[in-house]
Amino acid sequence: MRPAQLRGLSDQELASELQDNIREVFNLRFRSQSQKIDSPSELSKARRNIARIKTIMRERENEALNK
Repeated sequence: MRPAQLRGLSDQELASELQDNIREVFNLRFRSQSQKIDSPSELSKARRNIARIKTIMRERENEALNK
C-alpha cells in the first residue's frame, strides 16, 4: 500500500495490516528456504510495508503525546 492509503486507515486497520505483513514476511522467508519463490523482491517489498506502517503508527503516537 502507498503511504497516503495507509494514513487513511484507522489504528485498528493499521494493526491488522501490520500483522498481515509480518505473517507474509514469515511465509516468504519459509518458502525461500524450502523452495524457490516467484519473485525475490517480494520479501523486501513486504519489509518496506512493515516499516511504512510502523512509521505511520509512530507518527500518530507522537501527535497524540504532543497534544
